[in-house]
Amino acid sequence: MKTNPSRSDASARSGSPRPSANRSGPARSAATRAAARVNARDYVQGVIAEMRRVTWPSREEWVGATMLTIALVVGVGVFTYLCDLLFGWIFSFLTGGSR
Repeated sequence: MKTNPSRSDASARSGSPRPSANRSGPARSAATRAAARVNARDYVQGVIAEMRRVTWPSREEWVGATMLTIALVVGVGVFTYLCDLLFGWIFSFLTGGSR
């Protein structure tokens, strides 16, 4: 196996370069930081503009949708309970056990 004299034995075997002392990476330039601020500001302004265009439901629509959701959850729960009772009865009948 060929070794590179500038590398330690472990890094030469693994094929990866030796980690540098500066782990935080290069410092970002002022222009990069300014561009990031502009991008963030544009994003927030875009979100605010979109939120203004949203058609929000009236209180009546909101209450109606909430009641419908609650009724559907209760209905699905009752249906699941009844199916559980039915299948429990069927399986206990087939296996001869008592429930």
